[in-house]
Amino acid sequence: MGCKRVARLMRQAGLKGVQKRRFRPTTRAGNPELFAPDLVQRHFTADRPNALWLADVTYVPTDEGFLYLAAVLDVFSRYIVGWAMEAHLGSRLVLAALRMAYAQRHPQQVIHHSDHGSEYTAVAFSSRCRELGITISMGSVGDCFDNAMMESFFSSLEAEVLNRYRFATREQARTRLFSWIEGWYNSHRLHSAIDYLSPREFEQAFMIKNARPSAAPIPPSREAAWRGTDRSKHQDRRGGNP
Repeated sequence: MGCKRVARLMRQAGLKGVQKRRFRPTTRAGNPELFAPDLVQRHFTADRPNALWLADVTYVPTDEGFLYLAAVLDVFSRYIVGWAMEAHLGSRLVLAALRMAYAQRHPQQVIHHSDHGSEYTAVAFSSRCRELGITISMGSVGDCFDNAMMESFFSSLEAEVLNRYRFATREQARTRLFSWIEGWYNSHRLHSAIDYLSPREFEQAFMIKNARPSAAPIPPSREAAWRGTDRSKHQDRRGGNP
């Protein structure tokens, strides 16, 4: 099918192509002395919730200026366990996303993987992770493949929201992002990698499958069993209740 025919059919159907937004880097490398080792090595797999979290920041253009979104994704189910939005990019933004993730999940042993952005190498962020018992991991400098699953999430956000809407205010953007993350992505958006379930459904199925079986009923003692048998015989002989 030729390009002109596609364009004509799209006009007739009232369809318009989505144009990708202009790329704008948001990562500013932090102090190399505060870099953490890469504990993930591009192996984005987990056999349980709260084993491996990925984190990153993106920007949302509005007529008032940029709105920055920080998100924390659970690799096991693709669930966004924490997120935060601010008008300015800094450690406070990623700390808010981390705080939400921890409050919702209370992980016992979890790796937090991110890039080398100055927000994640800030002393305040690393100190807070140590306090919460969270292990920090960071990919190599300037390599998006070291956090590819998180980049995939932002790509979905870009295709389904950011390339389709123009926001007059940051508040409009906040409302739309909240609706997409909590009202669609976590609860309804299907993923081929998790059996074509939504992140919430996949985690619920995991919890049901791994739920501890209820305790088996305690068998009656021999004496109780004998008395029950004897009582039933007594009832039969009298033809009614004793």
